[in-house]
Amino acid sequence: MSFAEKFVRSAQRVLPTPFTIAILLTIITVILALIFTESKTEQYHLTEILCYWEGGFFDFLKFAMQMMLILVLGHVLALTKPANFLIQSLVKHCTNTPKAAMIVTFVSVIIAFFNWGLALILGAIFARKVGEFACKNKIAINYPLIGASGYSGLMVWHGGLSGSAPLKVAEEGHKFIEEIGLIPFSNTIFSSMNLTCLITLAIILPISMYWLGKRVENKEINIDLNFSEDKEHHGPMLTDNKLNPELEGAEHLDHSKLLAYSLGLIMIFIGFYKVLFHPIFSGDGFDWSFSFINPNFIIFMLFGSAILLHGSFFQFNNAVSRGIGGSVGIMVQFPLYAGIMGIMLNSGLVDVFSNVFVNISNPTTFPIFTFFSAGLVNIFVPSGGGQWLVQGPILIEASQHLNVPMSKSIMALCYGDQITNMLQPFWALPLLGITGLKAKEILPFTTFLLLIGIVIFCSILLIF
Repeated sequence: MSFAEKFVRSAQRVLPTPFTIAILLTIITVILALIFTESKTEQYHLTEILCYWEGGFFDFLKFAMQMMLILVLGHVLALTKPANFLIQSLVKHCTNTPKAAMIVTFVSVIIAFFNWGLALILGAIFARKVGEFACKNKIAINYPLIGASGYSGLMVWHGGLSGSAPLKVAEEGHKFIEEIGLIPFSNTIFSSMNLTCLITLAIILPISMYWLGKRVENKEINIDLNFSEDKEHHGPMLTDNKLNPELEGAEHLDHSKLLAYSLGLIMIFIGFYKVLFHPIFSGDGFDWSFSFINPNFIIFMLFGSAILLHGSFFQFNNAVSRGIGGSVGIMVQFPLYAGIMGIMLNSGLVDVFSNVFVNISNPTTFPIFTFFSAGLVNIFVPSGGGQWLVQGPILIEASQHLNVPMSKSIMALCYGDQITNMLQPFWALPLLGITGLKAKEILPFTTFLLLIGIVIFCSILLIF
């Protein structure tokens, strides 16, 4: 049995579902609060802690909805004709494993900077199409390596425009506004540190996968060329021509291209107007801090783009129906993580943990400790937004004690969260379903990406 097979089997035995993990983490947090904190009221300590849990349970319903929409709308965009055209135009250049691995990795990394949901699905479909191209033309390739390349964007996403933590701290009225204020994208996503990191990853990762593709074993693969990703995994992709060929009455509105194009263009115009024209007309000039980028802005632009590119409300709603399943985990887990945060903040447990961080760290090593601790937490909390709810309060408290720039600490958490996606197969499930691969087949190659990423991220955090 290979190391990859042993790792996957061990993970399956040790790790329950993410929802069950969230429940277990809640129980552990309650126990830790009982042990390390004291009652602040006349209630029984356990009752007090449970009240903190209930009080925090509903604090992040808006945040949960925002993250769900970012994922679903990214998925919807991946199912548009322009996305399919991009894939088809690139697939013909994937004539061997090294070239295919390099191209798929580069595309996945770049798109993940803009939206992780789009990168996740587009990368999976791209890998599948490369496999179909190789099968049709009887080209020997290493299909698992191509699958891992399609997943590579998930080690970049949290440092991009859809990153949960940077988006949240850039939003007016966020939970920690009194402690850290607003932190615009110019200090996080568009900081020199993060842009250097992105450029480095966009260069090194594709080259590394090309190098690895030269050294792996290739073989001809057999893929069902009649396979329909939509039919098998997301339900049939209905089109205006295939369903209801004879429309009646108000049904014409659902299929109207004019209405869809009009609404999509209006939404995109409003977004660009607020960014480019409104500041100029008001005399404020362009906002170089990029403070206009927040979850609502991202969602609004994704919404308009998705409607425009699908060309009808019918097609758009159909795509949403197929993409929404991937957001269920966010919907049911975020309240649990918000409850955990409620316990940590109100019981004083966050001070206990932050003091541990302060005692073992200094301003130089703290970002590195944050990176590795975030990577560990991500294995158990496979959600960037959920991880921010759990680890954010500790991070803020410790950063302030050590006088470490909050923006750097947040990005260290983002880097750690995204790096162990290469070990945590939760978000790989859509890719595995679309490509027909198994987790144990892509794990050796995603582990290779993980090791390269650790070197890059740690180097960046130490240099800046």
